[in-house]
Amino acid sequence: MTAPRPEDDTGLQGPYEQGAYGADGAFVAAVEGLADPLNDPLPEQHTSPWFRSDTAQDDTGTGVSQDAAPVDGARPQAYGGPEQPQGAPDEWYDPEGYQRDWYGAQQAPAPVPAAVPAPAPDPGPRRVTVTPPVPDETLGLRTADTRRIVAEPHGRSGPPEGPAPTEPVTGGRAERRRAAKGRGRRPAPASAAAATPAAPLSRMEARRAAKAAKDSPAVVASRVVGEVFISLGVLMLLFVTYQLWWTNVRAEQIAGRETDKIQEEWAKGAGKPGVFAPGQGFAIMHIPKLDVVVPIAEGINKEKVLDRGMLGHYGEGKLKTAMPEDKQGNFAVAGHRNTHGEPFRYVNTLTPGDPIVVETRDAYYTYEMTSVLPQTSPSNISVIEPVPVGSGFDKPGRYLTLTTCTPEFTSTYRLIVWGKMVDERPRSEGKPKALVG
Repeated sequence: MTAPRPEDDTGLQGPYEQGAYGADGAFVAAVEGLADPLNDPLPEQHTSPWFRSDTAQDDTGTGVSQDAAPVDGARPQAYGGPEQPQGAPDEWYDPEGYQRDWYGAQQAPAPVPAAVPAPAPDPGPRRVTVTPPVPDETLGLRTADTRRIVAEPHGRSGPPEGPAPTEPVTGGRAERRRAAKGRGRRPAPASAAAATPAAPLSRMEARRAAKAAKDSPAVVASRVVGEVFISLGVLMLLFVTYQLWWTNVRAEQIAGRETDKIQEEWAKGAGKPGVFAPGQGFAIMHIPKLDVVVPIAEGINKEKVLDRGMLGHYGEGKLKTAMPEDKQGNFAVAGHRNTHGEPFRYVNTLTPGDPIVVETRDAYYTYEMTSVLPQTSPSNISVIEPVPVGSGFDKPGRYLTLTTCTPEFTSTYRLIVWGKMVDERPRSEGKPKALVG
């Protein structure tokens, strides 16, 4: 605060007392003569709130009053400072006192000894590239953009070795704070950014996305057709596998059991030659060249005889033929060429003179292959007559006829093989030479 001025005995005196500036109009003239009427102090007034007249001292250390008389037209000196010229405002600013009053006594920091840098090795001649200075009018906007001097030792061009310097952040305060927090941290991996959940879609956007994800009718139809074809292909493959492989397995098992059953009945004395029931096994055929041993049953029923891997004897109705033990006639049988055991698969490979043996309970009947009819109609029953038509036989005798389908894997035509009996041997005399050799 400013110290009060001394008063006269006659009363209060001050700059605003009536008549302090003399005649009327002198105060207005004094105000108009100021350079800045709002800031410049009037005579005998002080603008600084830190004026300390009570502590001002002269060169001798004694307090000097603000109103002390000037010496040689100059203001008194405070703390050894420079003398104020005549006419200067009556104020004195004490920065050290202001610092002491507000912050207390401060101790000067101890001087830090300067480090002596180690001599650096001579890098040799190098080229220095100096960035041109920025105009003065833009310095206020680019104080953070520090200019760099890039040294290229030994004439080498390119960026300097070591980690790339961090580019200064010139955005707003929030951006600079985020940049400062992010320094020294590793960048987030791409998977973390990908794992960030996307903003939820609105109802309309979700409907549009669901509609776009649906397949068109053409795509759906093509898929259905493709699945149908694939299913049909799988079914056909399974059917072919069943026909060509599984039916043979099952037929061979059944035919093998039927053969064992016939032999067991013969051992017990059953199976006497005569009339047999349809589907009943009564004989066994041996074709040594083809390694075929297959039972013969009565009738040519497909499901009960042929599909079970057995040979069927033509013994019913108009197709009735002779039995092996008959003294005259044609013993005719049928069998599959493909699938269901396929006993006649390679019957077309037989040549004249190849033996074919029919075994019954009492005897072995041996036939020799004489001729073959490669193809004929399924309705041609003349091939199984007592004297087969087309066989080359011209008179009655004891004949053998084998019939099967042709071509392979079809039943369009029939393949016929004929034979003539050449030997009859009772079982008591043992097996014939065709089976022993």
